[in-house]
Formats: sequence, structure tokens, C-alpha cells
Amino acid sequence: MSNVQETLVAPTASIKDVIETIERAVAKVALVVDGNGRLLGTVTDGDVRRGLLKGLQITDAASAIMNNKPRVAHASDDPAAIVDMMRRNICRQVPILDSEGRVIALRTLEEALQVPRRANPVFLMAGGRGQRLRPLTDDCPKPMLRIAGRPILQIIVENMVQQGFNDFYISVNYKRDLVRQHFGDGSAWGARIRYVEEEESSPLGTAGALSLIPEKPKHSMIVMNGDILTKVAFGSLLDFHHEHGSEATMCVRDYFVQVPYGVVELDDYRLSEIVEKPVHRFLVNAGIYVLEPAAVELVPSGATYDMPALFERLARERRFASVFPITEYWLDIGRMDDLNKANDDYVREFWTGEEHLPE
Repeated sequence: MSNVQETLVAPTASIKDVIETIERAVAKVALVVDGNGRLLGTVTDGDVRRGLLKGLQITDAASAIMNNKPRVAHASDDPAAIVDMMRRNICRQVPILDSEGRVIALRTLEEALQVPRRANPVFLMAGGRGQRLRPLTDDCPKPMLRIAGRPILQIIVENMVQQGFNDFYISVNYKRDLVRQHFGDGSAWGARIRYVEEEESSPLGTAGALSLIPEKPKHSMIVMNGDILTKVAFGSLLDFHHEHGSEATMCVRDYFVQVPYGVVELDDYRLSEIVEKPVHRFLVNAGIYVLEPAAVELVPSGATYDMPALFERLARERRFASVFPITEYWLDIGRMDDLNKANDDYVREFWTGEEHLPE
């Protein structure tokens, strides 16, 4: 069973502390306990993100986002019955309690079932020219630019394979042969890679290439820009998407804008308040999505079409589209400064110590 001690937090712990606990813990959950070790509630990745979407801050207490009625099991319960309960309720973690309600262990569905590879296909968009990264992209497509000696796209594929995803489509356009030559059929990475080719003279936008997939997907599909360096937990993203019954999910990031002046608030013509250099928070598109097969079918065939247009259509037709706030590391590599930052960040965020880093 998982190391339960690494998951324990106090109800007064900050949401920031909870996020760090979830990321550190193998079981990807935080258990909120009182001073005597009795379970008060649980916090999952989805609980954190729902709290942030409601306006909570990372300085707020864990008690504000915890599920105070989690599914639990007891030391006296039959192990097979616990696994059956977890499977029936799609419950990935279950705290094991003693007769006094104290946490003594933590059972995970992954440990119980040895979860197989995920069937969900992944669509990586790698056809962009990367004009803002010239002259580096004069002879190399942007997703193939190197970070710590490895192409961005390779880092993405390796990360997703480690998380159980093995079925990939890569949309290619500019300098497509360099991508094909590097990855081949994907077998060197333990994956199957198929290619979707756009006409170089007619790029299809951030969603249009989905119409070129040769067969309709049977499962929820992850779609991602091929120039993003991230540590998003894609399993948690899929869980969030399915828990909310979404037809499409867009990952979003916090973006803060500070007004560099004192902002004057009025009550009609009378001054009511001066807010000095206020900071405004926005949620912005992070370039990572989950689409159901029915949403993929909405993409017009062979036409230029961007992902925001697809989500706007879903909203207009009152079909359910959700947003998933990213709290993990994320960097869109669009400019030279971003590429330099990605190289600086790589050792801290991604390097496992197993591969050689170039000088």
C-alpha cells in the first residue's frame, strides 16, 4: 500500500501546501486529519481545481476544499470487497481507518488493479512555423527545437508514455520530414505514432487538422500544442473531464495583469475609493484539451478552424464544455526568452538523473 504518512495534512494547512502534498505523494491525494490522526476529509487534484475556479486562493485552508464525506474502508473489511467498491465507484484512493476513525493505511486502485495502458488517443499539433523563434526555425520546425539536447516534442511524447498513453497522432506541416525521421512509427518510445499531414500552403489552424484523422476516435482524445512544456497530470485531467460529463474540456492558466496606477472608483460623480495598483486575474487558454468523439466530429473537414471556435460553438449550442485549471509547471515556448527559460527549468522540473545532459 501507499505510504500514508506522506499524504497527511492538517485542516489549517494552506491549499498551496495541499497541492505540494498531492504532487509529492504517490497516491496523488491529501488526507486531512485532526491532531489525533482521525480522518476529517480528503482532497484530490479535482477538489483543488474546483476550489480555485470558485475563487479560493492558494493561501486558504485545506478545510475549505476538502470532501468531508469521502469513501472509506476499515481494517476489518475484506480486501476483495474494498477493491470491488473502488472499481464500482471509480474511486482511485480509499483511506483505511481503525475503529476510532484514525487513518492507518491508504489503498489505491492503481495498486489493486495494476492499471493497464490508457486507450485514449493523443493528438499533438506540430505543424507550426515558429516565426517568432527565427532564425532557429528557418531549418527546424518549432516542436523539434531542443531543450537540454532533446526535441520539445520528444519530451512531450516521453512524458505521456510514462503516464500510460501510447496511441499518438502528430499533425505535421512545416519541415514535416524532420518530425517523421525522428519519431518513425513511435516504437522506439513504446508508442504507436501516426501522422496527419496538412498542405503547407493551407494550414488548418489549431483544430482543423482533427478533421484529417482517418478514423473516428472511440475514446476521449487529448489534444495538445506541440510546443508546450508541462507536468500536467493527464490522468487527473481525464478524470476531471469524465467526472463532469463534459463533451470538451479546455485547460486554463492564471494570468495576472497589474494596473500601474491608482484606480478611482466612483459612485455616480462622487469619489468612493482609490484602489492602488490593483491586480486583475484572468483564466487563459493553455493549449491542452480533451475532446469527446462527438466534439471531434464538429470540426469542419479540410477548412481552417481554431480550437476557440469549437468551444464557442459548444457553448452557443449549450453543449457542456468545462475548464480545467492547471496548477502544475507549464510553459508555452513561443519566443526566444521562453526557449531559454525552458532550458533553465528542465533540470529542476523534468530531469530524472537517468539521461546525460549536454554541456
